[in-house]
Amino acid sequence: MTPDGYELLDSGDGRKLERFGRYVLARPCSQAMWRPSLPQSEWARADASFDREDGNRWHGRSNLPKEWQIETAGIRFRLGGTDFGHLGIFPEQRAQWRWIRENSKGASVLNLFAYSGGSTMAAALGGAEVCHLDASKGMVEWARANAALNGLSTHPIRWIVDDAHKFMRREIRRGRRYDAVILDPPTFGRGAGGEMYKIENDLKDTLSLVKDLLSDRPRYVLFSSHTPGLSQTVAENILGQLFPKARLESGEMLLEGRSLPCPSGIFCRCVMA
Repeated sequence: MTPDGYELLDSGDGRKLERFGRYVLARPCSQAMWRPSLPQSEWARADASFDREDGNRWHGRSNLPKEWQIETAGIRFRLGGTDFGHLGIFPEQRAQWRWIRENSKGASVLNLFAYSGGSTMAAALGGAEVCHLDASKGMVEWARANAALNGLSTHPIRWIVDDAHKFMRREIRRGRRYDAVILDPPTFGRGAGGEMYKIENDLKDTLSLVKDLLSDRPRYVLFSSHTPGLSQTVAENILGQLFPKARLESGEMLLEGRSLPCPSGIFCRCVMA
């Protein structure tokens, strides 16, 4: 296995060319408005590609195994092509995973909208107790498989399939508190019971519940988003009002490698300890 299982090989014309382990994939990337650096012949060698030009479609998916594994940012992941073009990893979060691992020792961490568990693995590998929540049972099972890959099967991780708001309200009533909260809410999504989530309507309520869940000695709140139009300034304004004494650290999440860096969302960290 190469030193890092992920690499951005090129980007441009609304696409990105990425290596995941031994497989090279071409997928959409709306932010990549520049010209590609590599010739088209290099892109044509991709093992598979995905587009949304006429619905969601894979081309060459038969060239990919049903699942495979890579390691990046010190975390092992099980990958597999989904009908929406995702693979079970968002590598633009690699810098956040490294930060989480370095800043979570001895903490109790809640990971909301937790997907396949990259942040959960990072926190656990850094010595935290973790509660992992996602509305999708399939994604929670995927995250548990990732935990096993990382030797964390017996680590104190709670696996929860639930609507985030319902769960947080129950935790508040129970008196359970967390030293740190990580969240990457969807632009639009549905909870485990079909509850609708729209970030423009629900984010303030989400973060208010997060604030009520923090312990008396909080470490951090780490917010990230892939929602178009939600800038780091917007995130800083919202989080700065909720946590006026916290140190705010924000920026773009980037895919990086041989190509020009490719913006892929924003993050904002509220550091309290």
